[in-house]
Amino acid sequence: MLTLMLILHIFLGSTFAGSAVIAVLAMGYTSATHILVAAVVGFMAAFPVSYLVARKLES
Repeated sequence: MLTLMLILHIFLGSTFAGSAVIAVLAMGYTSATHILVAAVVGFMAAFPVSYLVARKLES
């Protein structure tokens, strides 16, 4: 299940990070710090989601 979770995280992590960066830019925060924080938060938020999706796919 770990392999499936990591493969899912490749896709979900980039999707969540990209969505967070777009949201931050749409709110008008254009500094590099805000963009990097949004990307890291989106990337980290994808870990539990990828775990849940992998668990559902395994069962």
